[in-house]
Amino acid sequence: MASIKIDDKEYDVEDLSQEARNQLQAVQFVDQELVRMQLRIAAMQTARNAYARALAAELGTETAGEDPELDLPDDISFN
Repeated sequence: MASIKIDDKEYDVEDLSQEARNQLQAVQFVDQELVRMQLRIAAMQTARNAYARALAAELGTETAGEDPELDLPDDISFN
């Protein structure tokens, strides 16, 4: 039998009410989504760092081994 531990108390999943199992399923779903989002954030941060290094190299300001700090305005537009 599967069990879960909440606040140092163990519960047998089969003994939970249907509503408690629904809530448990919702918590598991949200936990999975948080992991998925964290992986996407890590990928986006990696891409941002690569773009920032490429921009710094293009501008001739790259520093060896460091990701450049960019302070970009939110309203940049390109024509």
